Amino acid sequence: MNLPNELIVLLMAMLPLTELRASIPYGIAVLEMSTASALIFSLLGNTLISIIIIYLLPPATKFLRRHSKLMDRFFDKLFHQTRTRHTKRMSELGHIALVTFVAVPLPGSGGWTGSLVAHVFGINKKLSIPLIALGLIISGLIVTFGTEGIVKLLS
Repeated sequence: MNLPNELIVLLMAMLPLTELRASIPYGIAVLEMSTASALIFSLLGNTLISIIIIYLLPPATKFLRRHSKLMDRFFDKLFHQTRTRHTKRMSELGHIALVTFVAVPLPGSGGWTGSLVAHVFGINKKLSIPLIALGLIISGLIVTFGTEGIVKLLS
């Protein structure tokens, strides 16, 4: 199967382990895409999956809680512990905390986790989407500039 490079990068950016932290370098260094194309298709893929997660997480959580006592206890514990540990920081930093969390291109951060954080803290969908998108843009630029620098060093 021979997929277009743009589709490969877009799909790679939608995966939880790779997101744009891997799709941008892969697009630029392996697929030899233009920097702009790799960045744009990575941002599109990562933002699209974040929007899907934001809209699917509440009904999925509600369904699981309603149909499984184990899942209901799990979500109670997860939400309680997360909110107890991080509510002070979230309220101090406000929505900048979500943007910053998504923007830092490290494992465990990004669009997937940012969408989960927005859900756990009850951030409105219409507000969380632009906040996550802004974080992804910042992260995408950091990864792109880093990739370009490494490619130039190695050539």
